[in-house]
Amino acid sequence: MKVKVDYSHEVAVHESGVVRTLFWIAGTIALVLGIAGIFLPLLPTTPFVLLAAACYARASVRFYNALLNNPTLGPLVVEWRRHRSIPYRTKIYAIVLMSATLAASTIFVVKNGYVQAALAVLGVVLAVWLYRVPSRDAPRSTGTTGR
Repeated sequence: MKVKVDYSHEVAVHESGVVRTLFWIAGTIALVLGIAGIFLPLLPTTPFVLLAAACYARASVRFYNALLNNPTLGPLVVEWRRHRSIPYRTKIYAIVLMSATLAASTIFVVKNGYVQAALAVLGVVLAVWLYRVPSRDAPRSTGTTGR
């Protein structure tokens, strides 16, 4: 059994109970959307989980710790908080799913040419941005020419 880590030193709970409640609600909505994104390729998981962590860091030590100790979602948040990076495999998976979803939407759902073009441009911009986010575990180029 994995030992739970206490991340309370990263939490700065807001003084106002009303603001804490609003942060908790926003964090919970973001977390639900992030979890839905695991199963629905149209929704991105990582940004919603990171948003949930940011909200919980201002709302509740208990919920922040629970999220970061979650074996599925926690490592994503910890990697981002400590190194401002996304695991390489997660990044590639997100780009492939996003590309497939946008391509399917553009081909089968959207009929307006301007909207199709906008979706294509949006997809390329998001893929380039996501690919440029650092990954500490990215494969390194060996620099050999293969001769």
